[in-house]
Amino acid sequence: MLDNLAMLGNAFAGFANGSTLFNVFWATLLGIIVGALPGLTATMGVALMTTLTYTMAPNSAILILICVYVGAIYGGSRSAILLNIPGTPASACSTLDGFPLARQGMAGRAMGISTAGSWLGTLFGTLCVAIFTPTLGEMSLSFGSYEFFWVAVFGIVIAGSLSGGDALKGYIAGFFGLFVATIGQETVHAYPRFAFGTVDLAGGIGLLPALVGAFGVAEVLHVMSGPAFKAVSNKIDSVIPRIADVLQYWRTILRSGAIGTFIGVLPGLGEDTAAWTSYAAARRASKEKHKYGKGSVEGLMAAETGESACVPGAIIPVLTLAVPGSAPAAVLLAAMLIHNVNPGPMLMVTQPEFVYQIVAMLVMADMMKLFFGLTLVRPLLWILLVPREKLMPIVFVLCTVGAFAITSRVFDIYVMLAFGMIGFGMRLLNFPMAPLILGLVLGELLDKNLLRGLSLTGGDPTPFFTRPISAALALLTLAAILWSIPGMQRRIVGLFRKERLST
Repeated sequence: MLDNLAMLGNAFAGFANGSTLFNVFWATLLGIIVGALPGLTATMGVALMTTLTYTMAPNSAILILICVYVGAIYGGSRSAILLNIPGTPASACSTLDGFPLARQGMAGRAMGISTAGSWLGTLFGTLCVAIFTPTLGEMSLSFGSYEFFWVAVFGIVIAGSLSGGDALKGYIAGFFGLFVATIGQETVHAYPRFAFGTVDLAGGIGLLPALVGAFGVAEVLHVMSGPAFKAVSNKIDSVIPRIADVLQYWRTILRSGAIGTFIGVLPGLGEDTAAWTSYAAARRASKEKHKYGKGSVEGLMAAETGESACVPGAIIPVLTLAVPGSAPAAVLLAAMLIHNVNPGPMLMVTQPEFVYQIVAMLVMADMMKLFFGLTLVRPLLWILLVPREKLMPIVFVLCTVGAFAITSRVFDIYVMLAFGMIGFGMRLLNFPMAPLILGLVLGELLDKNLLRGLSLTGGDPTPFFTRPISAALALLTLAAILWSIPGMQRRIVGLFRKERLST
């Protein structure tokens, strides 16, 4: 315990310098702006900044990405409250009560509630990172190739099942991502797959150009194809959060923080699921159900706390298993790998101080978010009114520069454009994007551990099903698939009810 506290203290001391604080300042502000602008998501912001921080020192680059991530998830609430348009998918839930509050002349109070809930949610999740990551990291040391194979499969299946909408579309998106990840040389014998004699394809599809295309270019196309938006209110009352609001709904804050962190740990679900689940749980337990959807302070607090607690929660599996809990966390994982930081079971053995550096980064980003939340009200309103015709071309140019800058290959620009068109098409057809990202990120983990496991057993797949943890993960995967089949949930629940009646 004392060693852990010492490492946490050293992490804060190491970041206590002017250049680090300057990076926290501008990166959090940039994240809030990205999140506040409808159409620009946290994933796009983190992916774009990953390409632009490629040459920086690892700690500085990852600090910037975490600040952008934390800021963007919070920033989405501004447009949700003032425009009734969620800046990010995670903020969609905040429109239900944030916008009605703004129309009642309480836009400032709504933003104050949003700021307080988001700040407390991230703080709650960060505390969970500090407490649970070392323990989970030690547990993950017992994982081998067989277990990691099932972790990757489970991540893709659970993301496909629970990411919203049609589960079949989620599976298609996830396995398409897996297919793309297999293009290029395989990880054990370097045998080219799906290369068709092309050197560029034999080198594989770059993860970051694909992510920049799927989120950056696709979102530019999506925004430009939709209707323009208008601000609802330019009259802002006080944005200082009321202590009474926080004290009155402390149970909601704790419950939403726990739900958000837990959903963040589950692969691929992300902040939007955390917000909706926290909102539903708060409404179920509330004594003010009639206010929900009409300007409920409790509902807005629950949504903001849940989505912000999900951010640190999504980083826990990144650090312990190298499995992302959300789409922005997937990009963060890719950035760590690019900077030669190897998250996963060995992290607590080789670089235990890195976990506490992440905790310090989250706390600093959260405090800066609180500062901007209380001070940058009017400037953010102006930014929301920037015409999309001026903003989107700049974003597109930054996407192109970022995709090319990583390896200086023109082929990566083609990859970015191709995934931009694919992502745009998927949005039009209501395919979820999270399973696609999970497939891309987890493809290498799945492929490498499947081949390594089969090599260890001479081609015998039995250990994938007989080792205790592997068997448990296989059963969880099967249960997730069965649960997503229409009508199966009712039959399973009915089966247990019959058994209970018979006993």
